[in-house]
Amino acid sequence: MKEFPHYFADAEESFNGADFIIFGLPYDKTSSFRFGARLAPREIRKASWNFESFDVLMGIDFTEVPMHDYGDLDIENKNSEDMLESVKRFSKKVIEAKKIPVAIGGEHSVTPGLIEGFDDVFVISLDAHLDFRDEYEGNRYNHACASRRVVDKVGIDNITILGVRSAERKELEKARKDGLKFFTSKSLSGNIDNVLKEISEDVGERKVYLSIDFDVLDPTYAPGVSTPEPFGLEPDDVIKVIKTFADRIAGFDLVEVCPPYDFGNTSILAAKIIRIAIAETWKASRS
Repeated sequence: MKEFPHYFADAEESFNGADFIIFGLPYDKTSSFRFGARLAPREIRKASWNFESFDVLMGIDFTEVPMHDYGDLDIENKNSEDMLESVKRFSKKVIEAKKIPVAIGGEHSVTPGLIEGFDDVFVISLDAHLDFRDEYEGNRYNHACASRRVVDKVGIDNITILGVRSAERKELEKARKDGLKFFTSKSLSGNIDNVLKEISEDVGERKVYLSIDFDVLDPTYAPGVSTPEPFGLEPDDVIKVIKTFADRIAGFDLVEVCPPYDFGNTSILAAKIIRIAIAETWKASRS
């Protein structure tokens, strides 16, 4: 394969001049099935160079979108708590500069640190798994606890999870008891427009943080993820979510791509989804 620059395609603006700050979070220390998500930022960046700067379907020239690729945070060898502190500090730096953070994981355990950078935000998480355990394998900051730690920050009424089809029994019971709002992949099939309308009413005028765990997609589309789960969403479902909330997106992450188990198609799709999310958010901010 041809050598490409080590930054996300077309992200050539300076930090100060950019609206979108892209950064990698190469972390997979708590992975419990497939390891390798730490390699995803590099592979997704590489995949981004597959696309033309001009996108025919969106009518956008990405050379006109003010994006900066900061590179990767130095978190690969840190323990969970130190990793989250590093992510939180950088997230706050980006937000305080009035820019939109675009984080490329890495595993889902990074998301609570990203959320910590916001004062007030509604979280929409796309995930095959509930991730609502209080602790897993002795670690409260395990990737299987991501939603629970986000709730600790934003409250149970300020998060919705879409695409769920896997949870431990007690975890599910706890989520229902606490009033966590989530939608299974089956409940979204043929009904996603109505669900998004309902969530949009819940959100109101508030800003949205979007967390895209790539295992929300059916493995047909994204086989190279850390914990694949059949009977998932289609890429168009994810795009519908992005378009619905584009005018309110304050930041987003894409996590759990696992390159050692990928034939390249997962990273290609991940790079495309990131480009779409940036483009739709940028278009909405200009309208």
